[in-house]
Amino acid sequence: MKKLLLTLFASFGVMVMLSAQSYTTPDTGVIYSLDDLVALSPSTISVSGSTYTLVDELIISASDTLLIDSDLTLEIDEGLLITIFGTFSVDADHVVFTAIDPTMPYEGFRFEQLSDINIQNATIAYGGGLRVLTETFTINNSLITNNVSGVSTGSVISLLRGRAQITNNTITYNDTPAISSGANSNVSPYIFNNYIEGNNQENSNRPQINMGSTMVEEPLEIIQNTIIGDRNLDQVGAIAVSNVLDNSINAIIDNNTITNNRYGITVVGGNSFAYIRNNIIEDNDTQGSPNLGGSGISLNSPSDDMEVIASGNEIRRNLWGITVIDEASINLGDNTDNVGQNVFSENGNGGVIYALYNNTDNAITAMHNCWDEANAPNSLADAEAVIVHENDISNLGLVTFDPVNCAFLSIEDVVLNEMKLYPNPTSGQLNLSQNISFQTMSIYNINGQLIMQKALHVGDNEMHLNLNTGIYLLEFNGESTKVTKKLVIN
Repeated sequence: MKKLLLTLFASFGVMVMLSAQSYTTPDTGVIYSLDDLVALSPSTISVSGSTYTLVDELIISASDTLLIDSDLTLEIDEGLLITIFGTFSVDADHVVFTAIDPTMPYEGFRFEQLSDINIQNATIAYGGGLRVLTETFTINNSLITNNVSGVSTGSVISLLRGRAQITNNTITYNDTPAISSGANSNVSPYIFNNYIEGNNQENSNRPQINMGSTMVEEPLEIIQNTIIGDRNLDQVGAIAVSNVLDNSINAIIDNNTITNNRYGITVVGGNSFAYIRNNIIEDNDTQGSPNLGGSGISLNSPSDDMEVIASGNEIRRNLWGITVIDEASINLGDNTDNVGQNVFSENGNGGVIYALYNNTDNAITAMHNCWDEANAPNSLADAEAVIVHENDISNLGLVTFDPVNCAFLSIEDVVLNEMKLYPNPTSGQLNLSQNISFQTMSIYNINGQLIMQKALHVGDNEMHLNLNTGIYLLEFNGESTKVTKKLVIN
């Protein structure tokens, strides 16, 4: 029996050693391609045509570079981690990182502090995410999809420091949220023009973009993203920025489209400053419980040092329009610096419309807004009917909403709200919910280059677009209207 146990222990030890095998580059300042690595360590990585297979962990040392500048696929074995201490550059038309077997994910990528990471035009799928410990990180025009919790547990792109550049990507249907930072990381990434849908498939109580405290001197910027929830998930919000450890928030959240999440945007914690401007925030009610969420915008602070300036937002069909809690505060329009021009429509629960609920004792300025879009122009009585404040509950702060204003609404605003593209994403088949008076449709790639133009006629509501995978902007032009929509081709 003793001999058998020793044999089993020895076998187990061999198994552990095999599972921990890795190849580390020599740290001599060399730029390596995958072909170079095949030659150096054929037991680690092999190649057949343009498909490479990694069967041991790979470590790029601090002075070395892994350069991928041609189209290829790297298939990675189950549980393996790629660690970068040096430089990692992916700059081809289409590079795919995926699992050998999609049912057996690899561990993911770990980018160590001081590493230099630039990823362009890549697909990253069926792994354990990107753990970003470096200050120098760019990912652009890439598809990040169907990843699981691995080396990165908080989200598929997990940030620790610096000002990461996350631009023009499609981030969809990962088990974890899309982008996050730690509660005490002080991170201010630039998150621009990404299509984000259906992340946090684990349905944990975290939003698709989940940021902690930020850098003081550089703002967190979340700009021009589309953030769509999976309505089967009742715990997943869209955007949260939270200062819970006595640090600070400096944020700009502008021009995003946010739909079908548990809630739209939330800012939590004192010592906070944020601009929230020109966002479309609609139908964020997937949990269906007004006691637990469902706000288009929600602000919550234990102290009175929160300053949020909101203008030009379109907030429709959430359980609440805007909720202000504890000692939080918001400027929704004044007579000096903030034009207001927020639009509210059909936000409510229990048969009652709630455009703004001031659940604090702080006074709020909220001038020049359209409080009930369906009944524009609004009277002061129309506004009063959808605002909860001192006039309703004596210990709440007063909301100053005079003057109200719906005159800034235009035909284009109505068209933009009413016209939908579906399915989106699509493989090429496209339907318009309506074609009001548009005469032409121009299609631009994400770099602003014109790809094609198409004449439209009344009834042209169905079409097939022969486009490569990627994100496109569709510009519809009529005699007096111009509407731009984002389209994702998969």
